[in-house]
This record gives sequence, structure tokens and C-alpha cells, in this order.
Amino acid sequence: MNWEVILAPYSQVVEELKVKLKGMRAQFEYETRHSPIEFIVGRVKPIQSILEKAEKRNVPLDRIETDIQDIAGIRIVCQFVDDIYTVVDMLKSRKDFTIIEEKDYISREKESGYRSYHMIIEYPVETIHGNKVILAEIQIRTLAMNFWATNEHSLNYKYKGQIPEDLKQRLQRAAEAAFKLDEEMSKIKTEVQEAQRILYRK
Repeated sequence: MNWEVILAPYSQVVEELKVKLKGMRAQFEYETRHSPIEFIVGRVKPIQSILEKAEKRNVPLDRIETDIQDIAGIRIVCQFVDDIYTVVDMLKSRKDFTIIEEKDYISREKESGYRSYHMIIEYPVETIHGNKVILAEIQIRTLAMNFWATNEHSLNYKYKGQIPEDLKQRLQRAAEAAFKLDEEMSKIKTEVQEAQRILYRK
């Protein structure tokens, strides 16, 4: 398989989406002074990770592009929980891609404590061979959720998906603490935003 050729459109999708979403963030700042988007990151899944996921899910190599939906990944990080749903509504109103699946792991968190809002989209990209529709995953989460998920991901990698039970329980408690932080910050959101407006006027 020529991985460079296969993954080139995915890199293009990631870069195009990052530019568009950063443009969305800038528009919010110009018009309302508060953007629900704190920052945006994107990546194309490394070849080794694609192969490992394909093996784990019994996906044949000729079906990787249709059966593995997160080869292209975008993460949108927000300050507050309700900012996530503002971003979700904005993404739903866009005409440059089609949302084919949504998973709300915020109102229904995973057993591990993981919280995030996931969207799988079909994104049309222009290549030298014409138009190609690429699957991509968009994750939307708060800073606290992102902090927890980044550390949980590292531990999962270290223990090859078999995190020891005592550590798993501590992670679940940490996830609850992170969500309590999000809930408390949401209650003082207006005060925080007013303070930020004063700060940025200087």
C-alpha cells in the first residue's frame, strides 16, 4: 500500500478544517468578544495506529478508508460545557460537510469516565484525481475533559488497554472531579467572561 498517497487527502482535510474552524473562532471574537472555541488541534492517525486498529477490529486493508472513521481527527476545546453545544449547533448549520453520526459522551459518559462530544463527518476534498469524500472525526470537549482524556490515553497506551483496577478507579474519580469543576465554572461563566472582557480591553 502506498500510504503517502492514501493519507494525503486526510492531511488536506485536517488542514482545511483547522483553517475554517479558526476562522469561526475569529468571527466569534470580532462579533461577540467571546468565542466558544478555546483552541483547535488536528492530526492524521499514524500508520501504525491505523494498522493496530484495523487488526483489533478485523478490518481488511481494502476497507480501511470506509471502516476506520477517525483517520482524520479534529479536536475543538472549549472553556465551558454549554460552549460545546454552541459549537455543535454551528457545525450542524454548515454546508461544507455532512454529519453522519453523533455521540454525546457528555450527557452519557463512558464507563471509564470519558466525556466528549463526537461527530463523524463526510468531507468532500478536491484532489488531482477529482472530488473525494473523506471520513473525519470531530471531538468537542472542555479544557478539563481534554486534560483528563489526554492522561487516560497515555495510561491506556502504557498498559496496552489493560489499566490496573486501582488506577482505573482513581481515573474515574478524577473524571468526576473534572466534571464537577466544569459544572462549577459554568455557574460563574458570566463573571469569568466579564473579567476576560475587562482584561482584554487593556
